[in-house]
Amino acid sequence: MNSFDPAAYGPLVAALLRDVPPAPLNKGVPRAEAKTALAQLTPSQLFALASQPVRDEKMAGLCLAALWLRHNYFDESHALSQEIETPTGSFWHAILHRREPDYGNARYWFRRVGAHPILPDLAPAAVAAGWPQVARWDNVVFVDRVEQAVRTGMDSKAAILARAVQQREWEILFDYSWRQALGGG
Repeated sequence: MNSFDPAAYGPLVAALLRDVPPAPLNKGVPRAEAKTALAQLTPSQLFALASQPVRDEKMAGLCLAALWLRHNYFDESHALSQEIETPTGSFWHAILHRREPDYGNARYWFRRVGAHPILPDLAPAAVAAGWPQVARWDNVVFVDRVEQAVRTGMDSKAAILARAVQQREWEILFDYSWRQALGGG
């Protein structure tokens, strides 16, 4: 997956992601303009215009959790992701805690993720964003790097790079969650 096109996930997702800047490394400010639309959505409604029916409701719920998180609504995202005890649920949960920031909790949840299917795609995506070459992606090491970057300042080169990698992480995991909700692939 080289580029992320919100329109590929239907008009609702496209509208929810239109003109949304990359998420900050911290909680950020909730995007009030998205709250009403998100609050009215159920996972099934999110997929209503998809070409296939939802086959995995948990993954559909994680897509909604991801959108809440993308708009900096932590309580709503957390309520959805913490209830889904799968590696992908743990992944979204860990990202949320990394951004909170609760780095220790993020590390705990990333350890629960294990060898997630997106990790082989995440390493080259991170390198393409400017991250140093790595043989395999390690989520816990990334938490450490984000923590260091935040300490150096949100405008530091390290923070800008971490934010770019975090954006690709969100995109790749969202795409994976979406495809799994529709039955895999």
